[in-house]
Amino acid sequence: MPLSVEHSADWRRPIWIGTLVAASVAFSLGFACAAPFAAFAALAALTMPARPALALIGLVWFANQAVGFLILHYPADSIGWGLAIGVGAVGGAFAARAAARALPAPEPLRYALAFLAAFAVYEAALLAMAIATGGGHGAFTAEIMGQVFAINAAAFLGLLALNRTGEALGLVIRPDAAAAMLGRGGSVAPRA
Repeated sequence: MPLSVEHSADWRRPIWIGTLVAASVAFSLGFACAAPFAAFAALAALTMPARPALALIGLVWFANQAVGFLILHYPADSIGWGLAIGVGAVGGAFAARAAARALPAPEPLRYALAFLAAFAVYEAALLAMAIATGGGHGAFTAEIMGQVFAINAAAFLGLLALNRTGEALGLVIRPDAAAAMLGRGGSVAPRA
């Protein structure tokens, strides 16, 4: 029985996801509450099938929360914010996937739209939490939002570069290349 591309790449996905989770730990240690979840959501939506993308988002969220509560000593009453971060990140991944599929545009434009959609949905979830709890509004000033956007945009570009490096090392197979090898139509954001 011939070995399929999907089967031969089975060992690669856990290594790749582990690499991205390790990157998220570094971001969490460096930026704490401003960890770039929108960047991870957009990257996952653009470069992985739906299930692994959601698994990555869940693992990135869990790693961030572990760093926050175990190392950075987040207060116990911030658990609700942690949940809002998780909901926003998952919503951001769905928004990024939808945005990438919405327009038949060149890859850079699709990637930019996906990132912007992920950022908007992620931040909307956090704003909803701020409104619901009556706190945290100070984090939504133009200056702070500009900083958070810059962190996410730089992280997204860095994650895309890391993804290209993973492709070059054979840890990542581009979704469109894998689909072509399997005789299927390619997509920037393949369906699960």
